[in-house]
Amino acid sequence: MNPFDLNIFHFLNHFAGHHPVVDLVMIGFARYSPLLYALLFIIAWFAQPRGERPQRHALVVAAGAGVLALLINMVIAHFWFRPRPFAVLPHDSFIQLIPHGADASFPSDHVSGAFGFSAGCWGRAARWVSWSFTLIAVMVMVARVYTGVHWPTDVIAGLVVGIVAGRAVWLISSLFRPLTRIGLYVTGQTVR
Repeated sequence: MNPFDLNIFHFLNHFAGHHPVVDLVMIGFARYSPLLYALLFIIAWFAQPRGERPQRHALVVAAGAGVLALLINMVIAHFWFRPRPFAVLPHDSFIQLIPHGADASFPSDHVSGAFGFSAGCWGRAARWVSWSFTLIAVMVMVARVYTGVHWPTDVIAGLVVGIVAGRAVWLISSLFRPLTRIGLYVTGQTVR
């Protein structure tokens, strides 16, 4: 393992298990960020002014970017398997706060999806939505290493994949307009 990954992993992970409140926060971000994003998506959808199509469309595109990021990760993991820290490090050299299968570590799915959502919103959604999504994504990056399930370069690669997915989906964002229209209609957000 490269020195960067080892040093940063041990630096962040050595705090685990010593501060119960911090541990709970990090476990929450590491495990439940998809639920947090779903909740924030729903809040953001209904918090927009009635008939506000562009900002709701940004939310739909952001969701598409998150999905694309996960698909990109599946392709990468198919060609390059990298073991997780707990699969290669001596068991007494780290603390693993959350259970996890020994599947591919690179890149981080949680971080890729989080930054896909975030980058899909940048400059298109309400500022508070973009900032909230991005803050959560940064916390997920730290939490996945802190809890002992990812290497630092896994989460950095997840950041890159997510941003690429977020920008790429805007190139085909017109394909998502029917989903936005359906969402507006189903939730009663269309202007009558």
